[in-house]
Amino acid sequence: MSVDRLVEQPSGRGLVAIPLALIVVITVVDIRSPTDVHLGPLLVIAPTLTASLAGPLLTALVGALAVTAQVVIAVLHGGIGTTNHIAQIIALVVLSALVVFVCHVRERRARELVRARSVAETAQRVLLRPPPRRIGPLRVAWLYLAAEDDTQIGGDLFAVTRAADSSTRVIIGDVRGKGLAAIGEASVVLGAFREGAHRYASLPELTAALEVSVCRDLDEVADTEHDPGEHFITALVLDIPDDGTQVEMINCGHPPPLLLRDHEVAVLYARHPVPPLGMCELPAASHRTDPFTFGAGDFLLLYTDGVIEARSPEGTFYPLAERVASFAASSPDDLLRRIHDDLVRHVGDQLGDDAAFLIIERTASHHLRLPHRPVDGHHRLRADGSPPPAQR
Repeated sequence: MSVDRLVEQPSGRGLVAIPLALIVVITVVDIRSPTDVHLGPLLVIAPTLTASLAGPLLTALVGALAVTAQVVIAVLHGGIGTTNHIAQIIALVVLSALVVFVCHVRERRARELVRARSVAETAQRVLLRPPPRRIGPLRVAWLYLAAEDDTQIGGDLFAVTRAADSSTRVIIGDVRGKGLAAIGEASVVLGAFREGAHRYASLPELTAALEVSVCRDLDEVADTEHDPGEHFITALVLDIPDDGTQVEMINCGHPPPLLLRDHEVAVLYARHPVPPLGMCELPAASHRTDPFTFGAGDFLLLYTDGVIEARSPEGTFYPLAERVASFAASSPDDLLRRIHDDLVRHVGDQLGDDAAFLIIERTASHHLRLPHRPVDGHHRLRADGSPPPAQR
């Protein structure tokens, strides 16, 4: 193995010359100094600095060079058999070995982190399969932001799939917990949704089936040992037909979606809200849908509470509806990019909770564009973030 391959990062290859140069400089200066001046102990700087630039093998090599330099200093500066030089050599060997050991432990943990991230990425591909960019008359964009850097998936979930009656079924949800511990709970909901979306003709039947599945299986997958509290999943379920413009929605305790039409934003609050999945309280007959109009050119923004609960350094929550009202987007991907950039600027640091976005646009290929009209019964915002005159 060459020295170049011992360096962990290509950018550190040139920097490895610094500890080598230090060995040469310290050795030369010590040899030329009076016999009562001992600079040899400074050689430990070389392996210590190398450990921050390279792996354990190159660190060990530099440590060996430092010990060799100390032996040369001892031979030329009073003899290798003096008590002082023997003590310096032994101390340098011990300290270099300790630095190599620490570097080895750090590298092993780095490999474990890489494996953990690989497992998380695999789990994300299997569990949280990316929705198609185009499905029926819809264009879709999505984004998942994990609160834990070591993972790329957590308790937020979403899925888009075709139903049997020429419509598209959509779900977005949020498990009470976060991180890897919430993956099992999310898998129960997503598995039941993907199976039920093709089987059940109506949205109330589908959400009732989700509730039954969660109530039956949640105890088996929930991390009750480390999180003994209540376990539930907020969810928003939609049925978007290919023909017509009426969309059905059932909101199970989830943040309301946003409807963007003609530079106005409507907050689609549920008129018939349902408790979160896993509460096991209401029978299937009590589930009622909330219809709304979703025409060609409209954007539908679904999100999890990690978005609206994201705080700035001053403690201000992210005002999603007001910010979205000021964005002029030409596509779901464009709108998603603007929201993401604005959210990152608002937070200024890592998110405190997982956050997910799902943006859906109905294209004009199946339907004529609706004439401009407000969305009745919902809170609306104009492009400047203020309500229209009729709402003031």
